[in-house]
Amino acid sequence: MGRTHSNAFNQVGHFFDLPYQTVLKCCYGRNVENLKKFQSTWGYEAIETDWRKIVESDEIDIIDVVTPNFLHKEMVVAAAEAGKAIICEKPLAMNSAEAAEMVAAVEKAGVPTAVSFCYRRNPSVALFKQLVDENRIGRPFHYRATYNQDYTISKKVPVGGASLWRLDANVAGSGVTGDLLAHSIDSAEWLNGPIEKVCAHTEIFIKERTNAVTGEKTPITIDDACMFMAIFKNGSNGLFESSRYARGRKNFNTMEMNGENGACYFNLEEPEYLQFFRYADPETGKKVEDHLTGWQKILVTNSEHPYMSHYWVPGTVIGYEHYFINQLADFLIQMSGGTPVYPVPTISDAARTQKVCDAVIQSAKEERWVDVE
Repeated sequence: MGRTHSNAFNQVGHFFDLPYQTVLKCCYGRNVENLKKFQSTWGYEAIETDWRKIVESDEIDIIDVVTPNFLHKEMVVAAAEAGKAIICEKPLAMNSAEAAEMVAAVEKAGVPTAVSFCYRRNPSVALFKQLVDENRIGRPFHYRATYNQDYTISKKVPVGGASLWRLDANVAGSGVTGDLLAHSIDSAEWLNGPIEKVCAHTEIFIKERTNAVTGEKTPITIDDACMFMAIFKNGSNGLFESSRYARGRKNFNTMEMNGENGACYFNLEEPEYLQFFRYADPETGKKVEDHLTGWQKILVTNSEHPYMSHYWVPGTVIGYEHYFINQLADFLIQMSGGTPVYPVPTISDAARTQKVCDAVIQSAKEERWVDVE
């Protein structure tokens, strides 16, 4: 994630006409050798093994928190107290209590913030949002989302260390709920409004793994898989599923909404497409001609599609790295008082997502419906 964020800071000025020029002043890490290599690759002016010195520097305007989850709260609070603009990776915190402290700190400081729910910045997902806002879906009845991967199926995968910290509850807080479903929940509430209550089940398939640092066997206490039902405030029903044991799925992030006027479906493994079912005119509610109903697969690459006027010729796709460029552009435009394509999700927004994640985990433990508030 440090690469994706650094690339965005390097590239954003090449694609967007912005009120600011971004300069990579300093990067933080604990391994000096790796840090120097990272500095050379991405063009940072300096390195630092004490992150507080970066936060306290008068030469730095934005603090970008791209660390394991257990460090987010301390870093964000310190950055807010130093008056810095803040970008933070997701999930926002280890739990809602931490998230509330972070919200209080940034609101007291009055600093701009953004949280990296990057899939909002995929042009197809942004078009999904546009169609919802244009009432082309109409009254929603169902929302369903999946986010499946397969990278932890092997029993040989260790826990801990620089690459597998997501399997360590003390560092990550939760498993797929915070890592993957946080994205699904953010997208769902952005597209379909607040979730009121949830009923969940989680599973740990491999109960013990070798610790990558100590070599000892370590109990696994975070969720490998999670599924939950949801009721939205608008009365629609939701189904969510996530697993890191879905053999063959690499980044299968899907979302679908079925409504009175139409339906939309998106799959991140085909990110340049949005599927749309047109049933009724959004203004009159009158059904379209029978021979025009049916799913259409929209190639989201034209200049009239969200963000695409900044990139290549029609029919040519953009990639994962561009979602972060789009997000950073929106954040910088918003900071200057301009109008972004869509407002960026703030730390307050992400705290709301954290509440839903906590309700999901509580529901799974207690085997009952849990209200989000």
